[in-house]
Amino acid sequence: MSLLCHAAEFVLMLRWGWFQQGRFLGRVLDEWTYDSQEFIHTRLPRLLVIALIAFILSRLLRLATSRMIHVSEKSGAGLVRRAEVRTMAGVIRATGLAIIAVIALLQALDSMGFNLAPLLASAGVAGIAIGLAAQNIVKDMFNGMLFLLEDQFNVGDTVRLAGLTGTVESMTLRKTMVRDGDGTLYIIPNSQITTVANLSADFSVATVNVSVDFSAHPDEVTKLLKQIAMDVRNSAEFKSVILQDPQVLGVDAVKGSQVIFPVVFKTIATQQYGPMREFQRRVRLALEEHHMLPGDPYRVFKPSGESAPSESVPSESALSESVSSGQKPEEKNPAPAHDPTTLKPPDSNPFTGE
Repeated sequence: MSLLCHAAEFVLMLRWGWFQQGRFLGRVLDEWTYDSQEFIHTRLPRLLVIALIAFILSRLLRLATSRMIHVSEKSGAGLVRRAEVRTMAGVIRATGLAIIAVIALLQALDSMGFNLAPLLASAGVAGIAIGLAAQNIVKDMFNGMLFLLEDQFNVGDTVRLAGLTGTVESMTLRKTMVRDGDGTLYIIPNSQITTVANLSADFSVATVNVSVDFSAHPDEVTKLLKQIAMDVRNSAEFKSVILQDPQVLGVDAVKGSQVIFPVVFKTIATQQYGPMREFQRRVRLALEEHHMLPGDPYRVFKPSGESAPSESVPSESALSESVSSGQKPEEKNPAPAHDPTTLKPPDSNPFTGE
């Protein structure tokens, strides 16, 4: 109580001394008192509202990013995907908090009467300069954010990016690192990725083109290929890899003496190579077992019904003369049967005769 009394006495002494009403310091004190009243009456509530709004927005941002991490963990995603989501959530949280803080600071300065026009003009010029100098980096960052948010591909996926195919080893907001089959590591800026081909998504479809010689009956070849494909499908090694029964599409093309039969396999993503190799191995053995030749676009096929070139037959008078003279007619061995699949192509052009 005594402290308050001493303070009141000090204020009265100041008021009736140098700070007397009408004097210079007295007028300064009166203006400070008026400004304080105006600040408390008008500007302080605005500052409190700005602070409250900034606090609410920051809490909502933190809640949204925490929800992102919780959903990724609850969905049973892998460790790599959860790490990517946590990284993305941290970037969004930090960026959002920085934006909220800058806007709140500008609003607070404006409420306190500061002229923001020079500051905003300087910031605009600096922003344009930075944007022109680092526009590729900004584009990389935005593309990286979209890749993570939309889950277009993850670490470990086999992808085709910017014309390069390989396995994703790491990805950040600025770049993606892809290693191809021979070990080459490609570093691709995210701004250069316009189309994403994810070869590890859901399933893979592989087509094996089996080439058989024209002399083989197409129905028998189709039946044989179906049997081989189903044997591979039901084998213990590939039963869990192949998702559905293979399809033999029939005759797809005829090129020279070869007939092409496409066979389609639908497998687990990136697991199509094993069934393809096993199927081609069995096709090789089956063709040999059924005496079928593989197709050859440069082999000339001659139908079996076409007669072979006629040999010169001796006349009856020549035979009688040879008998009367005691000479035996020459016995010629019959011409060997022509294999229609081993004839050489003609040396001359059938169209020009050259």
